[in-house]
Parts: sequence; C-alpha cells; structure tokens
Amino acid sequence: MGMLLGRGPGVKDRTTRSAEGGWTCRGRAPRVFPMRIARLPIPVAIAAVSLALGAQPAAAADPWAPGPVSTVGKLIWDAGGGRLGLCSGAVVEAPNGSVVATAAHCVRSQEAPEPPDEVWFVPGYDHGIDSYREDGWRVAAFHTPEGWDVTRATTEILPHDYAFLTVGEKEGRTLQEAHGANRLAFEPVEEGAEVAVLGYPAAGPYDGESLHHCAGLTDVLTEGEAQRPNLGGLMLEGCDLTAGSSGGPWVREWAADGQSGTVVAVMSVGSGEGMVVGRPFPDEARDLLATAGA
Repeated sequence: MGMLLGRGPGVKDRTTRSAEGGWTCRGRAPRVFPMRIARLPIPVAIAAVSLALGAQPAAAADPWAPGPVSTVGKLIWDAGGGRLGLCSGAVVEAPNGSVVATAAHCVRSQEAPEPPDEVWFVPGYDHGIDSYREDGWRVAAFHTPEGWDVTRATTEILPHDYAFLTVGEKEGRTLQEAHGANRLAFEPVEEGAEVAVLGYPAAGPYDGESLHHCAGLTDVLTEGEAQRPNLGGLMLEGCDLTAGSSGGPWVREWAADGQSGTVVAVMSVGSGEGMVVGRPFPDEARDLLATAGA
C-alpha cells in the first residue's frame, strides 16, 4: 500500500511500501486508501501566483465564513531552494500562555528528522505570506511524543501524530494574552458529536492563503473499522482539505465570539478521496503539554 509523503506543488511524491498503510471505511465493503501526510513546501512564486489569481476552493472544504480565527493559524518555515514549508496549528491553553498544538509530522519526518531552524506561527493568518515573520511568533521549542520515532516506519508511529510547540513572547506579551486560546480535550472523544476541522490547505485547488474548514460528526475508528495505523483516530468523510492543513485543529464547543473552542484532535492524514483522519490526544499527552506549557 502506498503512502505519499510531501505531496504538493513543486514537490515530487516519495512513496514507501507497507502492508498496513491504509484504512477502511465504516458501513461499506472494506477498501484501503493511500494515506497522505505533508509538511508542504511550496515555491514562493507559486503562492504569489495563486494569490493573484484568487483560485476558488472546492465546495467540500468551504472558506470559514466568519473569516480568520485569532486562535487558529499557519506554521511557516524556510524549506530551502526558494520554498516555504507550511502547516496549520491552534493556540491551546497553557500556564505559560505560549503553546500551539499541531501534527508531529509537521515537526519531524523520515526525510527531515530534526525540526526546521526557524519556524513562525501566524495566528489569524489571512493572505499574509509577505509579512509572516513580522506577524508571526517564532517557535522556541518543539515537543513530540516518544512514540513519534521517525527512524521507524510511518505506519508504526502514526498513532502518535501530535505535537506541541512553545513560542516566544512578543513585546512582553504571550501568544495567549494577545490572541486567546482554545481548550484542549484528551481522549476519549465523544462519538457522533459535531466537529469543525480547520486549516490552511495549500495544494490545489487551494492556495493556502485563507482559512477553510469541513464539518461533520466525530467518528472514532475502532478495531474492525480501520487498519492498525489509524485505530483511535477520528474520521470525517466528504472533506478535501489538502496538504498544508496538516496539524489544523478539530474543534468542538465554540465560544460565543467564534474565536475559540475545544480542540479534540489535529489533522493527521487524508485519503486523497475526500476522507480525512484527525489524531486525538491520548492521556500520555498531558505530560508533553505540561512540558511545553511550563
């Protein structure tokens, strides 16, 4: 079964083989789909062209109608060769007021086992590629679970595809003081609850410059419904969020102002055929969050 890593404009597909590299869908004959995960590097020139053309997204992942969300943002770093690496993330409550939740594969991968040298989190990002350093908060520390061991096959470590980032302060203020924060819920995640999946998809037909979302009911994948790499994950059908949305929050229970809610998972993988899987936070993630938020 093929797993495509780093699929996106200007990036060649890199495929690894695995007997367990897919997942099956509830309520239908078992099918196995390729899983695609991406820290998406895109040429800066392509991002600029997409912005100028104003490419319209597909209906399956709609623009977030209220506009930018102050506690949801975009991770951006220099990927070399005139390219930028892109992921999504969300501010979560922490004692130090400086923690962002995202996907572990946005931080470390087989191809890049160490985090990038300089990563910026831009809360409420909206068409701001030219000023991401000025608008962003620089990541000071990266926290991935022990289970995210990139020397092992991705299919073995996928259940640990979550991470926390600690960002520095700006002008004497923390990220949480300046932009607010989401609550974070640990497993178990309630089955059949309304959830919104947010992120900045940057592979076609999207340009990564505005916030998009899918919405539906939480579907917790259990034994017999999914192959091992995705057990415990949350599945959502009818969602074509593409690379660049990795690490984006799965949010429930929005506050009245629409700027924060409860994050129950982060975007992990997609089938490429309208099905995505979010990775919830297991109980052992509490210690990792405590370290990031100290």
